[in-house]
Amino acid sequence: MTPAVPPPPRSGRAALRAAGLVVALLLLVAVTVLSIAVGAKQLPLAEVWHGLLDPDSAEYAVVHRMRLPRTLLGLLAGAALGVAGAVMQALTRNPLADPGLLGINAGAAAAVATAAAFLGVTAIDGYVWFALLGAAAVTAGVYAVGGGRAATPARLALAGAALNATLYSYVSAVMLLDAASLDRLRFWTVGSLASAETATVLRVLPFIGAGLLVALVAARPLNALALGDDSARALGARPALIRAVVIAAITLLCGAATAACGPIVFVGLLVPHLVRALTGPDLRWLLPYCALLAPVLLLGADVLGRVLGRPGELQVGMVTAVLGGPLFLWLIRRGRVAHP
Repeated sequence: MTPAVPPPPRSGRAALRAAGLVVALLLLVAVTVLSIAVGAKQLPLAEVWHGLLDPDSAEYAVVHRMRLPRTLLGLLAGAALGVAGAVMQALTRNPLADPGLLGINAGAAAAVATAAAFLGVTAIDGYVWFALLGAAAVTAGVYAVGGGRAATPARLALAGAALNATLYSYVSAVMLLDAASLDRLRFWTVGSLASAETATVLRVLPFIGAGLLVALVAARPLNALALGDDSARALGARPALIRAVVIAAITLLCGAATAACGPIVFVGLLVPHLVRALTGPDLRWLLPYCALLAPVLLLGADVLGRVLGRPGELQVGMVTAVLGGPLFLWLIRRGRVAHP
């Protein structure tokens, strides 16, 4: 009988995880370069390089006004969605949780649809504030309906699912009843990076940066909360405060990402499961991995949409939906979808 192989020591596991972070960072650099180099319009690498560095080159406008802002927005939105998904799965202890579970994306989308249909808001400068306001309002509503300070993961999930369905029905109704809103929002509701501008990146950067920072700082308290409220209190944690702080971080991440790109599916659901197979449930490792690999998935899908849709392009939300569904089913069949 073959003896069981003992697990690697803690120091060995930490070294492997650190090496994995380096590999993830290299993948992110590679897909970032690919996103700048590849587009609906084919350009040789030499011309892309000149367009990146030489303001007088003919390709400067293509690179700096289109591809570079789009790539930067993909990096920010991907990190926001991936970290938000991992945090939500840990918070609700639900392996199917994603940034839409608590209705946060739906709240942001409903606020943006209202602003576009009734207030004439058409720019990201206005969208981001309405999206954050809608996300915050729905978050407060879910938290109150879920029990306030006595909220449990199950009650939060049920309240969020109910509001999620209601708000997306409202968004669909607004778009169907207002043709102008339908024209303005039809690409946004699919999920797209195509309209990214430097102003868009600068507008959402503070919100996503703050949300990422809060989420990373909350990793250790969330690890304690995963043991149950009683065990977390015994370790000195405050479950109600942890939930409130983490939901605020999710609001910032999802509200800003949704305002800039529209609701993009499967990134926040899929990436944490892929990463968890490498890191285990420890959020101190899981969140940095998600922050690096979720943009890899989002930018990779965006590049694929540009290539497959030539001379036009497929919106990134469509590509993530088409790729994410079969890949998530494969994870289920392989038995790799586990409780966080």
